[in-house]
Amino acid sequence: MTHHHSFSVCPYPQSSLSSASHSTTLNRPKTTPQRSKLSRLKAPNAHFEVMLEKQLTGQRVDRSICTWFWEHTVSQGDSPKMVVCLSFHFLHPMCDFVISCNRVADVLTDYLGSLNEDLIKDNFVIVYELLDEMIDNGFPLTTEPNILREMIAPPNIANKMLSVVTGNSSNVSDILPGATSSCIPWRTTNLKYANNEVYVDLVEEMDAIINRDGVMVKCEIYGEVQVNSHLSGVPDLTLSFANPAVLDDVRFHPCVRFRPWEAHQILSFVPPDGQFKLMSYRVRKLKSSPIYVKPQLTSDAGTCRVSVLVGIRNDPGKTIDSITVQFQLPSCVLSADLNSNYGTVNILANKTCSWTIGKIPKDKAPAMSGTLVLETGLERLHVFPTFQVGFRIMGVALSGLKIDKLDLKNLAKPPYKGFRALTRAGEFEVRS
Repeated sequence: MTHHHSFSVCPYPQSSLSSASHSTTLNRPKTTPQRSKLSRLKAPNAHFEVMLEKQLTGQRVDRSICTWFWEHTVSQGDSPKMVVCLSFHFLHPMCDFVISCNRVADVLTDYLGSLNEDLIKDNFVIVYELLDEMIDNGFPLTTEPNILREMIAPPNIANKMLSVVTGNSSNVSDILPGATSSCIPWRTTNLKYANNEVYVDLVEEMDAIINRDGVMVKCEIYGEVQVNSHLSGVPDLTLSFANPAVLDDVRFHPCVRFRPWEAHQILSFVPPDGQFKLMSYRVRKLKSSPIYVKPQLTSDAGTCRVSVLVGIRNDPGKTIDSITVQFQLPSCVLSADLNSNYGTVNILANKTCSWTIGKIPKDKAPAMSGTLVLETGLERLHVFPTFQVGFRIMGVALSGLKIDKLDLKNLAKPPYKGFRALTRAGEFEVRS
C-alpha cells in the first residue's frame, strides 16, 4: 500500500525557510517568508544512474550535487527505519519538496499503471509532458489526474502506432480541458453507463513490533477506503460508518466535503470516475494481533539452534492465509540447515530465510527448526535477527471499522453496490 519511488530533488538554493533555520542573528527585521521551489527533478534507477532529469527553473544545478545523496544512501545499506517518538513532532522546512515529489510519483503511477525504469523509458515523452504541466517554474501547478488526462492522452498501443505513422510524438491536446472550469475538476463531464456500479473496499495493514520477551511494543493499523465508481452523470454519495470513533487520524480525497465529516463523521462526496482512494486513516494502540510467532535461538560451541512456532492468537472469524515468516541470516553464519513440519523453507541468495506457510492447519501447529553454523572462532551468536511476518485476512477489518450504509443521489437508474474488507500484514516484526 505504501509505494516507494526513487526520486531525488535538488531544491532552489535561496529558500527563506532554509536560511532562517541556519541563521544565528537574533535581532534581524521581520520579513515575509517566501515559498521555496523545486529547481531540478531527478529519477535514478537501482544502479543510481540518472534515467530522468528535468530542469524546472532557470537556476542551473550541476548533476554532481546528487553524488552526496547517492553515496549517503548506499552507506545506509539495509539499516532499519528510525524509531518515531510519538511525544515529539518534527517539521522539516523542506517537506514541501517531498510532498511535491510524492504527488508527481502518484500521477505517473496513475498514468503508467506502475513506476519502474522500463515504463519510464518506454513512455519518456509522456513523462516529460506531464512534468511540464504539473510543475511551473518550480511550483506545483496542475496535479489533478482527471484534468491531465484531458490535456495529455494516457499511453496506449494505438497512440504509439499513430505517432510512428505521423511522426508526431506529442500527446498534448490543443483543446482546453472542460474540467478546469468545473467546480468538480476531478470528475469527467457527461459520463454515461448502461449499468451504474460502485464498489467500496476497506483495505488495512497491521504494523506491529514484538520484543524478544513476547511483549507487544507497538500495534497499529493503516487503512484506506478505496472506491471503484462507474456512475452516470454527477452522482452525490454519502458513506457512513457504524463506529467512526475508532479512527485516530484521517486524510481525504479532495472530493470529500469536510463539514459533514466534522459534524457527523459522514463522508459526503461527488466521486471521480473509476478507482480512487477516498480516505486513509490510522487506528493506534491495538492490544493484540491475529497470529503469534515465537522464535527461540540458543547458541554454543560455534552453532546456533533455531526454533520458531506459529499459531493463531485471536481468531478473527475468517481464514488467515498467505502466512510467511522471513529473517536475514547474520553475516557470521556460514551455513544453515532449516526444516519445517508444515510449509516450505528456502534460503535465498541474499541469505534470507523464507518460510512459506499459507494457511495454518487445524491438526498441527507449524514449527520450523534447524541449526546455523557460525564462522570459525565464533562461539556464540551476538547479533540476533528480526523476523518479518506476513499474512492476509479476507472479509474483515481488524481495526473494527464497519460500513453502515452508502446512499446515492442524482441517478436515474438504481446502482449496484458492493462492499469488501481486507487486512494484511504491513511492517510486522518479531525480535529474537
